[in-house]
Parts: sequence; structure tokens; C-alpha cells
Amino acid sequence: MSKRWYPKNGRVILHIDMNCFYASVEIAHDESLRGKPLAIAGNPEERKGIVVTSSYEARAKGVKTTMPLWEAKKLCPNLLVMRPNFERYRTASKTIFKMMSEISPLIEPVSIDEGYLDITGCAHFGTPIEIAQRLQDAFMQQLSLPASIGIAPNKFLAKTASDMKKPLGITILRKRDLPTKLWPLRVGEMHGVGEKTEEKLNDLNIYTIGDLANADDYILKHRLGINGERLKNRANGIDSRAVDPDAVYDFKSIGSSRTLPYDTTDEREVFALIDQLSLQVERRLNRKEVMGSSIQLMIRYKNHETITRSRRLEQYIEAQKDIAQVAKELWTKNWNGQPVRLLGVTVQHIEDKAKLGKQLDLFTFEKEANKLKLHQTIHALTDKYGEEVFKRQKAHHDIQPQTSFQKDFLDDYKGQ
Repeated sequence: MSKRWYPKNGRVILHIDMNCFYASVEIAHDESLRGKPLAIAGNPEERKGIVVTSSYEARAKGVKTTMPLWEAKKLCPNLLVMRPNFERYRTASKTIFKMMSEISPLIEPVSIDEGYLDITGCAHFGTPIEIAQRLQDAFMQQLSLPASIGIAPNKFLAKTASDMKKPLGITILRKRDLPTKLWPLRVGEMHGVGEKTEEKLNDLNIYTIGDLANADDYILKHRLGINGERLKNRANGIDSRAVDPDAVYDFKSIGSSRTLPYDTTDEREVFALIDQLSLQVERRLNRKEVMGSSIQLMIRYKNHETITRSRRLEQYIEAQKDIAQVAKELWTKNWNGQPVRLLGVTVQHIEDKAKLGKQLDLFTFEKEANKLKLHQTIHALTDKYGEEVFKRQKAHHDIQPQTSFQKDFLDDYKGQ
């Protein structure tokens, strides 16, 4: 009976968007926070941070994402502020995507708290609405986490639909619904249209999504290039992109950044932080079995001016000491002497180790041979004393992840 809800030629796609994810995870962890205005912000005790996300009670008072913490507290004096706990969020995310995978293997994670699910071949689970309701109920019952779900024939419309009702919404958006549900909206409300693009469209007398859907192709392409054509197609509900489970592997870089607890000009502190960031990057490179041939250093000064400087290398690298060495050289060459508030280290031009192979030459052979001896010794000690002899040492140096805005962990739900 449910088959009639599925097209013979076409797709049925869900977009799952967790509501106020970080705040919701904290509330699920501590029920005493429920119903209270809550904001998640980096290092709230040590500096004036930025709101990462907030509960709906805080949003009702005007608290918004990326708002300075001092401004948020001014709007909501009784605002509760917590540091992010990214390990907790990753654990919840992994469970969410695992639950989605029980419906269909065609999952495309977009970020830690949202993803697409192609249910075209899932009529045996029920109608699309029944499947969406099943997932939404499961998230609430098992994790106490609310989600909004959009149902549509393509990714753009599914994403748009999930935004239409929050929290705990389930919205269907078909192409035939566009004239009444989508076109009357301000063009700036369309997914993929930022402030600058909206200004350019307004200059062309395009103020609504309907205006965009009916705009002149030549004028759009002349003003916005190929993006103009793409946006017009989206406004008309045209989006041929498939849900791609492998899209999560399309990351081109792996990096880590951290805001310092106070502005500093002390190079010893800077170099110590570069070492820590480089270690985090090394671990994630190893976890994904990739290497990179370019290092980028990001420096944000006290006045929020931000610069990025990079160096392309002749060889691919993965080791913390190599990453840190290049990052420190970039620092020495480019730091202007002003106080620094944030540093970021990123390895770019990523390639799989399997593709690269071992490119040994006369200069690296001895180092690789020594590594092999070390690994053999470690294996021998592990056989004799067990893994704990190394785990205890490793735990002492473990560093809490400072950001989860990378995509390289989004396949964790597969049980890697």
C-alpha cells in the first residue's frame, strides 16, 4: 500500500536536521537544564567567547549563533553558559547516523548534526511520513534529542523543507508546492543565498524566491556567473544531485584550531600550542590513513584580523614534528608582532597513503628503517606486557578535541 507514495522515476529524500544539537545533547545529559536558557560557547570563563548554539528558550530572548557572549548575556541575564563537549556530541552523532543506516545505506552526512537519507527503495518500512516519524520518535525516545525532517524529491527541497518547521517538524515539499510554499519567501531565506548574493539579486530587482525562479537567464549568469544558473534551478525545484555516501571522504584538508585563553605575544606559548594542534592533526591524518603536501597556518590577532599563510612541500607528510616545524616557520616569517587570540594548523592537499605508497629514497631509508625497529620493539613489548603499558602513557598526553567542524569523523557510525 505504501508503494504508491514512491515515484516510479525519481527519488524520495529525507533531510534530517537535529534541533539546537549541542544544547539539546547537554540537556539530554542533564535534565535540570531543560526549559532554561542555555548557550554553548567556547571558554566562557576565560574570555568573551562566541555563542556556538543555544536552546530555544535562549533564542526567544534574542540569543543567536555567532553572537558575542557579552551581548547574549545582556539580552538574557539569566543565560546559562557551558563549554562545548565535542566528544559527547560526536558520540550522539554516531548513534544518530547509525539509526539512519538501519533504514537505508544511502546516507550522506553533511555535518555533525544533519544529513540526507535516500529512502526511494524503502517502501517496506512504510510511507515516507511513517519513516520520518519513526526516526524522529527514535531520536526522542532513545536519545531525548529533537529533530526536524524534510521530505522531498531532491536534496535542495528536502533541506528547505526541514527548515520550515522547528523544532520537531516533519514537512513535505513537492515541486507542485513551490508557488505557494517557497516562491513568496524573501530570496535571502533560500538555502545557498548569503547576504552578499542577496544584495546582488536585489540590485536586479529580485526580492523573492519567485522572482529568482522567473528571472532572465542571461542577466543572472552575467551578474552571478554559473552560480546564478544554479540558484535559478534550485528556485524551480531542480536539483539532480544524488545522496552520496562517499561525499564524506571528499575532504581536502584536515586541521585544528584553538582560541587562546588570553591574547599573547609569548612565542613559547604559541609554539607549545602549535605542537598541540599539530599532534591533533597527526592523529586525525593517521585515523583516516592520509597524508598531505601543504601546511597552512592561520593567525587571528586581537583586533580579529585574520591571515592564512601556507607552504607547499616537496613530499607528503603526516608526523606531528614535521607539521609543527613548517607551521612554526610560517609563524616566524609572517607574525607581525601583535597579540594573537587564535591559531590554526591545517594539512592540505590530502592523499590516501594507499595511493601514495612508500616513496623511499637514500635520504629517508635510514629513518624508515629505524621506525621499523621501533615498531618491532613496541610489538614485542605489547606481546609481553599487554597494550596497557602504552595506553597509560598515551592517556597522559591526550588532548581534548577543540573543534568538530571538520568532516573527517562523519563516517564513525559505520563502526570504524
